[in-house]
Amino acid sequence: MKLQLALDELNLMDALRFADRVAEYIDIIEIGTPFVMDEGMRGVREFKKFFPDKEILADLKIMDGGYLEAKYAYEAGASYATVMGACDTLTVAAAAKAAREYQRNIVVDMLCVMDLPKRIAELEEVGVDYLAVHTGSDQQMLGREPIQDLEVMIANAKKAKVSVAGGINSKTIDKYVALKPEIIIVGSAIGHAKDPVAEARAIKKAMR
Repeated sequence: MKLQLALDELNLMDALRFADRVAEYIDIIEIGTPFVMDEGMRGVREFKKFFPDKEILADLKIMDGGYLEAKYAYEAGASYATVMGACDTLTVAAAAKAAREYQRNIVVDMLCVMDLPKRIAELEEVGVDYLAVHTGSDQQMLGREPIQDLEVMIANAKKAKVSVAGGINSKTIDKYVALKPEIIIVGSAIGHAKDPVAEARAIKKAMR
């Protein structure tokens, strides 16, 4: 089970410094969508340069141009790129094709997918690597959590691995660990913690 740190709000230099503080407990560093919008693939390249032993995820949230956009991430050094589960299956298939050619991983973000069992079956048919449960920040403000969707995902995913994101922290981590997803994604719980190192350590300890 891997811990993925989502970096969204910091500028590049501050993000590099922050990641260095908690790197001991992190397996995957996510260059989050706002970060990608601000820095483009420079963020991926710089993080891979400074953290060569860490896997990097580019949270592109691809909706079209699946092959080309995933290719940009892989050529910059990303081990993972994300495509939206709500987009056309042809786009997902094209992104998955790029992942296979570069021997990397494509992650399907299932945000706003209504019929999870049906979509999971369709996505596994095109050979995606990961399916990501994602309760977005706007949804979290209304009190939604990803645990129910994770239960559905774990029950229905037969080929793809599963990751989960959405407000997870050291107080809630145990119920997610119990379902055994391959990747647990944490952003603000570490990024906004009074003691980020202690929070990252506590989450990683629970995962172990």
